[in-house]
Amino acid sequence: MRPGLLGIEALSREDIEAILTRAKDFQPHGGESFKRFDILRGRMVVNLFFEASTRTRTSFEIAAKRLGADAVSITASSSSVSKGESLVDTLNTLAAMRPDAIIMRHSASGAPHFLARHLAIPIVNAGDGTHEHPTQALLDARTILDQRPALEGLRVAIIGDIEHSRVARSNVHLLSKFGAHVVLCGPASLLPRELANLASGVTLTNDMAEAITGADVIMMLRVQLERQHEATFPAGEYFRFYGLRLEHLQLAKQDAIVMHPGPINRGRELSSEVADSQKSVILSQVENGVAVRMAVLEKILA
Repeated sequence: MRPGLLGIEALSREDIEAILTRAKDFQPHGGESFKRFDILRGRMVVNLFFEASTRTRTSFEIAAKRLGADAVSITASSSSVSKGESLVDTLNTLAAMRPDAIIMRHSASGAPHFLARHLAIPIVNAGDGTHEHPTQALLDARTILDQRPALEGLRVAIIGDIEHSRVARSNVHLLSKFGAHVVLCGPASLLPRELANLASGVTLTNDMAEAITGADVIMMLRVQLERQHEATFPAGEYFRFYGLRLEHLQLAKQDAIVMHPGPINRGRELSSEVADSQKSVILSQVENGVAVRMAVLEKILA
């Protein structure tokens, strides 16, 4: 694994397995809280977020502190970018303060890759535009493996705003490396046909019932209104055709699980009855975010 983590596409199956296995060691068990370690004592991690985030930014900060590192979080509104400073100058300024890693979220696809070519400091991609969100795919895989013995052969339905979803792309890259069958589903305007060529084992459909039938995992996606420039579905109309309801779960396998990267828009992407049901592992995804990001930071910095 190269220094930093820019995406899932470039990782080998062995790289991914190593992170997922180590993340299991960091998971709390039996109601206990996360343990603290001194693995990264003396290290400094900077969270630089140019887009709003609750789960990712907070869990990276908690992960660093659980490993004994110091963590500083900076948002775009509190950085000199808001004064007109360029992204490269901002990063060079931070680099001069000698952090050991920079965790970055940016609205531009490829921004972390651009910076990784200019800075010697490891860059962790916490989401870049519509491109990738590697740690989300890793924590999703960890969550699925907590419920299933393997990813191979699973039918995973990813439903919603596929076009703008970096979560979908990272999950497709990861799941396809392990032999899962991924079904991408959404309105025609949000489901580019070329995504069928993203990886092997991927199929597309605009029919939600078709996507869910026989599914082991149902992964719902947020409708990213902030990235859409065309007219969007009204919430009620979208929910009618692509919102997950209890009756849909009867089409999936009996032990199917429901996932969502958050934040959830209840009544648009899924019903409260589904979000709060026993099949939902959404809060487990949040918890696993800390364990997985601990494993990533250890891999990069220890």
